[in-house]
Amino acid sequence: MLLSRRFLSLYTLSVLATAYAADPPVKNLQIVNRDIAPDGFNRSYASPLFNHNVDSDLNDFRAVLAGATFPGPVISGNKGDRFQLNVVNGLTNGAMAKSTSIHWHGIFQKGTNYADGAASVTQCPIATGNSFLYDFKVPDQAGTFWYHSHLSTQYCDGLRGAFVVYDPKDPHASLYDVDDETTIITLADWYHAPAHTLLGPGKVPPESIATLINGLGRYLKGPTVPLSVINVKRGQRYRFRIIAMSCDPAFTFSIDNHVFTVIEADGENTEPLKVDSLDIYAGQRYSVVMAADQPVNNYWIRANPNRGSPGFDGGRNSAILRYAGAPERDPTTTQTSSTKPLKEVNLHPLIKPAAPGLARPGGADVNLNIVTTVNFTSSKYEMNGASFTPPSVPVLLQILSGTKSAQDLLPKGSVYELPPNKVIEISLPGTAENLGGPHAFSVVRSGDSKTYNYRNPVKRDTVNTGLADGNATIRFVTDNAGPWFLHCHIDWHLELGLAVVFAEDIPNTATKNPVPQAWKDLCPKYNSLTPEQIGSE
Repeated sequence: MLLSRRFLSLYTLSVLATAYAADPPVKNLQIVNRDIAPDGFNRSYASPLFNHNVDSDLNDFRAVLAGATFPGPVISGNKGDRFQLNVVNGLTNGAMAKSTSIHWHGIFQKGTNYADGAASVTQCPIATGNSFLYDFKVPDQAGTFWYHSHLSTQYCDGLRGAFVVYDPKDPHASLYDVDDETTIITLADWYHAPAHTLLGPGKVPPESIATLINGLGRYLKGPTVPLSVINVKRGQRYRFRIIAMSCDPAFTFSIDNHVFTVIEADGENTEPLKVDSLDIYAGQRYSVVMAADQPVNNYWIRANPNRGSPGFDGGRNSAILRYAGAPERDPTTTQTSSTKPLKEVNLHPLIKPAAPGLARPGGADVNLNIVTTVNFTSSKYEMNGASFTPPSVPVLLQILSGTKSAQDLLPKGSVYELPPNKVIEISLPGTAENLGGPHAFSVVRSGDSKTYNYRNPVKRDTVNTGLADGNATIRFVTDNAGPWFLHCHIDWHLELGLAVVFAEDIPNTATKNPVPQAWKDLCPKYNSLTPEQIGSE
């Protein structure tokens, strides 16, 4: 299923080359429909579901974008910053959903549960023609995050971007020379039809057409369009922030003739670990340090998907690592077999490594086993027998309106009440999905391992549960009041019900998460929309 120091002179050089945010992170994020062809295919008027001869808004399947670009503009700040991100909904395409919401993946939102952005859980969607200010602090987090729509499958249509929180006191700063927007690497899947048309009765979850690396890619039998280029200088060390912002596939990432050192997983610093390839699942992020120590040349950057159209012929699933002085052309390098692939069990936290609770299975205050099944009658996924159906009233609003127990919260069977300040252990039998949740958790058992590690398991916020014989097991402490979404980050599976809500500390949610008036206005505005204003969801 889809959680050492060098000499002062070198340390100073590393700090100066790092792009710490200078201004307060205040931004208007315009959400718009636009025509784009990142792989050479323009999908406007391309759907077989409509009459292409009619010049109508209902035939136009433009992408849904933040800032009119794919990926959306990079949002960045420093550890300790307050972020004020005003999302302005300018969606007008009636063939697609006109509402939206934005989730800031990996940000804890402690005390600002209302700003988590999960439609139907922590807010009503933002209606077209309206805006909403996400106002939250990041007091004690730094690392690589991302943002995306959290309304139905909307982010599969393009609404996704990078979110980086820099640490001016980064403990790994001596290991690299360059860390800025040019060293962010986004991996995404791309489709030639709007997401909501690809899933429905009698349809299986679709496979992607192309892999986009930093917003560009090629597809099978498609045109030879330009690819993304990562420019480096020989002798420099680069911190690449790799973000899997896919709706579905995992990617095997590598760079021809280069090795790299993992130093971060999902916003959590790790002990440095040298690898030559890594598997990265939907929603996950890694920071790796790569030394540009090879001859001046062009080298293939590879991100092979596990679903869709794997392979590298014609430059598919690829981008270009270009050394200064190399000619501007596609690489001719070849891929060699990986001898040091990343294994999640080999990653360990840099600080406070021990998992909470007792060092044995079930050694937590609350132990939950959540089993995923498929209901072939309804064609829905279920977790412990319940398929998540988005409630008409967000779970947070239900709690603020006086509902005090999970048994009374909607959707029935999908809400779990968790007491405050307790150790929680969740066991997730393997189904090859990726699950993400509201905490950085200790992965005491990885999905591809049968061994438990309580001494120094990796901490992250998105985990692969493994195949049928897997059983990913995670632990965290309930120190963050409010309803939080635990769900599969394969977006098609989430749309088919693969999710639950953890309602932490229900009695104190209201006092610990005061909500602004603008949040209270979201539901009345959304509920007053006409079908034409809602669009096609």
